[in-house]
Amino acid sequence: MTAGTLIEHCTAPLHPLDDPVRSSLRGAHARFAVWSGRVARYDREVAGFLGHPPRLDAQDWADVATLAGPAAEVSLRGAYVPPPGWEVIDRIGSVQLDGSAFHGEAYPPAVPLGARDVPRMLDLVARTAPGPFRPRTIEMGTYLGVFDRGALVAMAGERMHPIGWTEISAVCTDPAHRNRGLATALVGAVADGIRRRGETPFLHARADNVAAIRLYEALGFVLRQRSVLTIVRTPAAAADEAAS
Repeated sequence: MTAGTLIEHCTAPLHPLDDPVRSSLRGAHARFAVWSGRVARYDREVAGFLGHPPRLDAQDWADVATLAGPAAEVSLRGAYVPPPGWEVIDRIGSVQLDGSAFHGEAYPPAVPLGARDVPRMLDLVARTAPGPFRPRTIEMGTYLGVFDRGALVAMAGERMHPIGWTEISAVCTDPAHRNRGLATALVGAVADGIRRRGETPFLHARADNVAAIRLYEALGFVLRQRSVLTIVRTPAAAADEAAS
């Protein structure tokens, strides 16, 4: 097998959700985009996602290294064998769920979160580990939260925006406030807002996060595709880091 190739057969993307990062960065999130050839990443203060073609040639790998910087961890969508000098750190199973059949109800009102709430959001994320969340991630879309005695105890919000779709992410609840239905209510409220503006919600989850997947399926989300995320480390002598 040639280094730098994709292990699994894959065809050119036919749908925005097949390439959600670059679809978002070409559209609603263009202001956050940093491009090098066919590869793109988000401004690092906003998100750590990097988008790339399904088949990476030598120039694409060079562009990934340029955007990520030397000795940096990068998540690639697919089961890749990188070129010499790169290190495979992990491969993680992932599922993508389509919310076209989302069935909303009258969810309790949640509080919109703003810039002043970011320190509390970062603290909640640090304690619950729902996935990547950075100081400016809140700029990616609407975030809703639930407070208890002044403390933020649960939240959910919007992340990537492929054309016609919006991803739901950062779904988390303080351990002391679980089993109250807060995550269900927040996912429902965020999804309802997405639908009201004429878009369709979708989300990603680790394939082994059975509890979260069941929660989403109970709201009408259905499996769209399974994928593998290959976590790699770029060579220490990677090209100079691209400016933010």
